[in-house]
Amino acid sequence: MAVYTDITDEELAGLLADFDLGQPLAFKGIAEGVENSNFLLETETGRYILTVYEKRVKADDLPYFLGLMQWLARRGYPCPTPIADRSGEALKTLRGKPCVIVSFLSGLSARRPTAALCREAGEGLAWLHLAGEGFSMTRPNDLGQAAWALLFSRLKDQAEALKPGLAATLEADLAKFSAGWPTGLPGGTIHADYFPDNVFFQSQRFAGTIDFYFACTDAYAYDVAVALNAWCFEPDGSFNITAARQLVAGYESRRPLTEAERAALPILAHGAAMRFFLTRLHDWGATPAGALVRPKDPLEYERKLAVHRSSPDLVLFGAPA
Repeated sequence: MAVYTDITDEELAGLLADFDLGQPLAFKGIAEGVENSNFLLETETGRYILTVYEKRVKADDLPYFLGLMQWLARRGYPCPTPIADRSGEALKTLRGKPCVIVSFLSGLSARRPTAALCREAGEGLAWLHLAGEGFSMTRPNDLGQAAWALLFSRLKDQAEALKPGLAATLEADLAKFSAGWPTGLPGGTIHADYFPDNVFFQSQRFAGTIDFYFACTDAYAYDVAVALNAWCFEPDGSFNITAARQLVAGYESRRPLTEAERAALPILAHGAAMRFFLTRLHDWGATPAGALVRPKDPLEYERKLAVHRSSPDLVLFGAPA
């Protein structure tokens, strides 16, 4: 979440005139994340989140994202639900940009996830995968393995400037992925951005998931790999095997991994680290001046890449036999 687009009182009033949400009582920007402009909105009927979609989100993808959240909510999965206006439309426009108002999801994200919270998060991820079964819409993972080489080609000089010699190392990683990326794994709707700041807890229990704007159709185990990278590394760059075991155990309490999925976790986790390194490197140099946003450090994921490179089977300790 972030704020790139300022909204005036008049613009907000004009938007709310189409809804039965009452008068606005409070409205403020949320300065987290990097993708869209987000605002906490409180009206006479409750609390909501207003999201204005910025340039990375394709307008053609919005029916998929909104439809997915509606599908999951109808199946009891705790996530934000798009609010329809009096005409039954959830997708609106502000400043010429698409926007949506969604329900407010209560809970707190974990700044420093414990092993117990990793288990809860793993269970919540499996629940999401199961709740998504039967969702009729699909969306390719446009930031999946097939996209990384082209993205890197545009960032090669930035990678080398970040750390001399890094470009050649990344090229070797990409060649490995191209030659051996797993196929045929169980798949369906995945979150693809299942980070601690997108998962809420209440009383140390999983309470819900937000920010579905990278959701897509891909291998479930890739989503697990994204989560292992996001939840199970310590601030010093070491991999927390205990946390990884708990995350996978929580996941498998709802959806057991197949043997093929377990075997694929090392390369999937290595590749997932590449995906987030590349997009962070892009954002590091592309954040608009004056935006209320904190771009994330790409070196965090460069260090994770190095761990996967030197200890490719490390994540298997998180997958009990």
